[in-house]
Amino acid sequence: MTTAEVLLSDGGLAQIRPLERRDGPGLHALHESASSDALRLRFFSGGPRAARMYVDRVLGSSDTMALVALVGERVVALATAEPVDALTYEVAFLVADDLAGHGLGTLLLEHLAARARDRGIRRFVALVLSENHRMLDVFARAGFTLARTSSHGECELTMDTAVTPAVQEAADLREFTSEARSLRPLLAPRSVAVYGARRDGTGIGAAVLSAVRRDGFTGEVVAIHPRADVVGDVPARGALAEGAPVDLAIIAVPVAGVLDALEDAIAGGARGAVVISSGFGEMGADGTRLQQELGRTARRHGVRLVGPNCLGVLDNAPDVRLNATFGLRAPGPGGLAVASQSGGVGIALMDLLAHDGVGVRTFVSLGNKVDVSGNDLLAAWYDDPEVSCAALYLESFGNARKFARFARRFSQRKPLVAVVGGRSAGGRRAGSSHTAAAASPVVGVTALLAQSGVIACRDAEELADTVTVLTREPLPAGTRLGVLSNAGGLGVLAADAAQDAGLDVAAFSASLRAEVGALVSQTTGSANPVDAGAGADAGRLAAIADVVLASDEVDALLVVLVATDTNDVAGALDALAGVRHRYPHHPVVAVGLGVDGDGPHAGVTTLRSSAAALAALGRASVYAAWRRDVLPPGPAPDPARARAARDEAIDLLARSGVDGWVVPGDAAGLLHRYGLESAGVVVLAADAPQAAAQMGFPVAVKVASADVVHRTERRLVATGLMSAEEVALAADDIERRMGRACPVLVQPMVSGVEMALGMVRDPVLGPLVMVAPGGVGTDLADDRAFLLPPFVPGEILRVLRTLRTWPMLDGFRGAARVDVDSFARAASGLGQLAVDVPEIAELDLNPVIVTPDGIHLVDVKVRLAAGESLDEPRQLRRT
Repeated sequence: MTTAEVLLSDGGLAQIRPLERRDGPGLHALHESASSDALRLRFFSGGPRAARMYVDRVLGSSDTMALVALVGERVVALATAEPVDALTYEVAFLVADDLAGHGLGTLLLEHLAARARDRGIRRFVALVLSENHRMLDVFARAGFTLARTSSHGECELTMDTAVTPAVQEAADLREFTSEARSLRPLLAPRSVAVYGARRDGTGIGAAVLSAVRRDGFTGEVVAIHPRADVVGDVPARGALAEGAPVDLAIIAVPVAGVLDALEDAIAGGARGAVVISSGFGEMGADGTRLQQELGRTARRHGVRLVGPNCLGVLDNAPDVRLNATFGLRAPGPGGLAVASQSGGVGIALMDLLAHDGVGVRTFVSLGNKVDVSGNDLLAAWYDDPEVSCAALYLESFGNARKFARFARRFSQRKPLVAVVGGRSAGGRRAGSSHTAAAASPVVGVTALLAQSGVIACRDAEELADTVTVLTREPLPAGTRLGVLSNAGGLGVLAADAAQDAGLDVAAFSASLRAEVGALVSQTTGSANPVDAGAGADAGRLAAIADVVLASDEVDALLVVLVATDTNDVAGALDALAGVRHRYPHHPVVAVGLGVDGDGPHAGVTTLRSSAAALAALGRASVYAAWRRDVLPPGPAPDPARARAARDEAIDLLARSGVDGWVVPGDAAGLLHRYGLESAGVVVLAADAPQAAAQMGFPVAVKVASADVVHRTERRLVATGLMSAEEVALAADDIERRMGRACPVLVQPMVSGVEMALGMVRDPVLGPLVMVAPGGVGTDLADDRAFLLPPFVPGEILRVLRTLRTWPMLDGFRGAARVDVDSFARAASGLGQLAVDVPEIAELDLNPVIVTPDGIHLVDVKVRLAAGESLDEPRQLRRT
């Protein structure tokens, strides 16, 4: 375990790492400085002797797991776990008096439990005095499954170490609170210092200082300049420490002076920093080293840092009004939070949002993300009542699994819209060159966003359209769409585009058609889409919209209006605004074509085209359905099973064949632990006829060798064998083609729907589980989906319904519905296996035969390689 940098509950920083012999003096100092009451609660006696003896014993112990927490160079907490039996350890904690209540006990418990899980330890026990309420609260609020018994003023606690959904949720919510407090000096500063502003008003530093002043920052502003007392009417100092400290330092000096400026800001008491300067990781190895030193310097002193190589930050709260950027004008107020890894994309997006009249709460240009990332911002925005929606432009993921969790929690509460750049090879090269990022493959990113409820867009224009609808309209209750136009052809085209967007332009009922028919002007367009007629005036259009929305036959309404010399589109929009307010649960979006001026309308959401409006409504509908579909939690992970499976995989890796491929029969035990039962038996070729006879005909016979991956292509598979003689001939033929004696796999022939499950391990995203049609259809059909594990069976069922293969599983043309629940459980088990055993580099179950009575794993391929555990307790990203 390396050193983990963690956030305390007040937003401060600390480090957690394993105890080392050199910690002896600091550990003794921790216990010597503890109050007598703290020692009594920890050791059940108030004297220092027990503490000294315990420290000496822990320092000399080889079987005790011990972690220390440090703030700066000071040891401020100790957590220990000592063996009771192979699966149980007894834990104890001591936190410095001045840091009690700052969340250190809970952080140490989480990190200690992670180390225990890695060793296969299932439970912790602890003996706690009944009056030690703070320690009892640490265990109770951590979320772990807990049992408690009390006797004679003492409580005995027994805690499962497994990370259940409740444990992960409790940890994430604590991190959200800590992040919000940690980032407050960055996101809502009360005072700002600007480094790099020239007296002649030129350069980026001066532009930032001008923006801070121009857009009405409500706090104190100071310029840091070595030779000036005033810069642009702003008081200046030679060093920040020469005056009062500030919350935030904005650094826009040449790259060679950035570290000195940061150190000056730290010495002067700044608690956050934004480094606008470029010339770091985006410039190669030397810049990367300088960037890493920048990050380490900030972390060492507890300063949160945005950038480097960024546009700046903006906070639009009325009591802050900070625009510390160059190139942006302060937008109108609103609830949207925006973060962009690219400054240029950020400028373009903010311009689009301003054009659409979308109000912005905060904007952060992330740049090279040496410290603050999208994950940190999602955590900080999660509980912010002034943030109603978030938009991200990203080109890389520092911790993709954490992003998936945080994005899912955020999306369950507020819409999150994202564009991920670098999906093409050219895009990845460009992203890497200008932000030191390496974008993840598109298939994995698509899976990550969809599974997390993130609304994915392809570009800034789509994002702006989608955000416009999400921030101004309610979420649709379903996919039923009403289309109203004053030009029939445009209504027809809109209906076609609606289908592409996943929306249903369903025919109206007879009664609704009659009501609409009484209102249309010289047309017969009373069905859906509704053609109101070119001559329909504002009142008639509003009346039709009113009737349609009141009918409860639509979940959303699109109004497409074409300006002519005989109508008044602006007046129609005004009339629609009055109708819209009577239906607060139905989104209404309008498109005005041929209208002078294409800015936003005060009372109705307007977009530039029907296609843009329908695509945005479609994304909102998919997101709303995702939020409504609440899935039950899956079973809790089993640390003992995970450790045993990992040990087995490591042993198999030592005996594996070419490139780590494992003999199919050898992998059976590993799969069995996760409910994945491979069909058939592996035997010597000579024993194949007897095995087949016991199994029952017909059977299939295949080579069972780690050196053979593609058996069918090499004609090392024989199917439909009806007798022992045919089996013997097939086994002999396999040995002849292999050129040596080899084991074979004998399996019963099974008929059903062929599916495939697979797992690959992405270097950025981690394991990805694939579900697709099986056999040759896996490659030919291009009908597959990916998920990031772990996931519950319900998520697989949700994905299966999106595949073109779904009707085959669901009883196509009167066929029996197959056991998709068993298939979903198998996929979930495979996902947990991929999480628990990082040595599994690749796994292919193809085909998986799904029948009405269950599933059969017909072909199993497993490749192993060295891997690292994915179990990561709360901590900041590594700089």
